[in-house]
Amino acid sequence: MAKKLSKRDVLKGAGALGLSAFAVRVSAAPVAEAVTPALIEAAKKEGKLFFYTAMDLQFAETLGKAFETKFPGIAVRVERSGAERVFQRIGQEYASNIHACDVVNTADQAHCIIWKRNGWLQPYMPEDVARHFDKRFFDPEGHSITTRILISPFGYNTDLVKKEDAPKSFKDLLDPKWKGKMVKAHPAYSGTIMNSTYQVARDLGWDYFVKLAAQNVMQVQSATDTPKRISLGERAIMVDGAGYLVIRNKEAGQPVDIVYPEEGTPIATSPSAVFKDSPNPNAARLFQNWMHGREAQQILVDYARQYSPHDQAVEHPGVRKLGDIKLMKEDPEAILTQADDVKKRYAEIFKV
Repeated sequence: MAKKLSKRDVLKGAGALGLSAFAVRVSAAPVAEAVTPALIEAAKKEGKLFFYTAMDLQFAETLGKAFETKFPGIAVRVERSGAERVFQRIGQEYASNIHACDVVNTADQAHCIIWKRNGWLQPYMPEDVARHFDKRFFDPEGHSITTRILISPFGYNTDLVKKEDAPKSFKDLLDPKWKGKMVKAHPAYSGTIMNSTYQVARDLGWDYFVKLAAQNVMQVQSATDTPKRISLGERAIMVDGAGYLVIRNKEAGQPVDIVYPEEGTPIATSPSAVFKDSPNPNAARLFQNWMHGREAQQILVDYARQYSPHDQAVEHPGVRKLGDIKLMKEDPEAILTQADDVKKRYAEIFKV
């Protein structure tokens, strides 16, 4: 079985290739490109693309089908897993000289930092990104683009918890009345949860998680698993996870609701990138361009209930605006060097 590669393993590999993990020559940003008939025709000749993603499978496939409808003759092959597993898979494939992925979407900005520093990414700047994305949402050299903005709030089952009794802060989760009634996802699988766990540990201290672990918290893999557990009534409280799924489930009539913790809600910006050794480079560029245009970004808002960095995307009525939520601070560079330690300490504390 191939060895799983940690972020540190990949950084060591970059050093062996003569690349500095923390000092990369800055080059000019690529010229912004529109979707042209020539690009569409070239992509159709390739006929497919492979999309590795940390999006929930249902949404990733919906996005892929929308692209296939827009551009008949180009199939999107979705390969979905947690962001940390996507990262490991790509590292293993490249270590074996396998270049199968065309476009990747992860929930951990640190992954794109590593891939860029390894020289694996193809700079590409869609016209809509240059025109309608704030500069903080894309790499200045065009190596990656924030596709969606994810937050990790609390959730609760409204059949099991009254609104007035729901926890309002991380401190509230330590109340003995919630012992055995909470569920939390694992940072070793999910990029959203890696960011969430890191931000809470940074802001509240690792001792907070020691106290939380004493609450007999159910452990699951993915940020998409915790909303399912509260919807099913298996647990009353979701400590972290995909807030957009709680919103979607609530709209579908399930007994769930969301809480934005008083200390701040963890955030993870989710970037996508095209690989330099993409087996279908024209289809990859077309998909990357379309995915960050107004049409696909509005699908992200309307279908997935996620936040878009596109300034023309219209936020969904009834969903709290991102600017109205107190957020914790994302720190991809810290995740880059501390992810392995976060996983290790978390596993020791929660004995998982």
